[in-house]
Amino acid sequence: QVQLVESGGGLVQAGGSLRLSCAASGRIFSGYAMGWFRQAPGKEREFVAAIRWSGGATYYADSVKGRFIISSDNAKNTVYLQMNSLKPEDTAVYYCNAQITANIAKMSSGLGSWGQGTQVTVSS
Repeated sequence: QVQLVESGGGLVQAGGSLRLSCAASGRIFSGYAMGWFRQAPGKEREFVAAIRWSGGATYYADSVKGRFIISSDNAKNTVYLQMNSLKPEDTAVYYCNAQITANIAKMSSGLGSWGQGTQVTVSS
């Protein structure tokens, strides 16, 4: 079982930046993908970005492509989400996820281990 703890959320003005961190503990091996999902009030949880734990391949939702960057520091067992050019519609609780998958473009919102979430609020 993998345990995940997110940090780095907060309040930022539109156009600003935030960096989220996800510290992982437990056994993580090459078959894992690490991802970020988000859930806004009244909406379903949606995929944001993913990174292959081994090799570093990445994949992004169209809504954040070109603005967000996912990265990992395997030595620190930490995944990051750098969020730039933030928009009010990016406001949500952001969750870190770890799951075993062969295709990082098909991470499921119903599988794997989850962190407790961190709130990101973007004001207009």
